[in-house]
Amino acid sequence: MPTYVLLSTLTPEGVQTIKNNPQRIIEVNREIEQLGAEVKAQWAVLGHYDFVNIVEAPDEATIARVSLELGSRGTGRYETLTAIPVDEFIASL
Repeated sequence: MPTYVLLSTLTPEGVQTIKNNPQRIIEVNREIEQLGAEVKAQWAVLGHYDFVNIVEAPDEATIARVSLELGSRGTGRYETLTAIPVDEFIASL
């Protein structure tokens, strides 16, 4: 299944949401599953982004739907990157 790196930065509203309800992070992961994708790994990070997620989705349309749905809430900004396994990348050269 295709893998994507989902980078997220919380808005002030998102920070307040997480502060008031830290479990919201897990709830959002379940919502991503309902949209047809699966969070395989997740880290809170320091720096420009607040979270790095490794997400599997069957296709680009599904991950686009995830990004649009999350982005429409106004609690975060998202950047999605397609992850290509190094062996596949080398084989394509």
